[in-house]
Amino acid sequence: MKLFIKNLDRDINELQLEGLFSKFGEVLSTKIIYDTITWESKGFAFLEMAKKEDALKAIEALNGQKLRGLDLIVQEAEERRR
Repeated sequence: MKLFIKNLDRDINELQLEGLFSKFGEVLSTKIIYDTITWESKGFAFLEMAKKEDALKAIEALNGQKLRGLDLIVQEAEERRR
């Protein structure tokens, strides 16, 4: 299940984010979105977990929790519309 995470501290990296979510189950991929000109984080990421039930546990536990002073927003990612 793919998750959308926003309101991230701009200094957090993929390894740190993966470590936070791996407490709930296997993380398949993590991608923080960066500005293509400045290469600074845009403050959001996509993370894919192997099992839907683990992803739902992560959403329940982490949505609204503080990470480096910011309230995380964690939700199921929507399919991209073209």
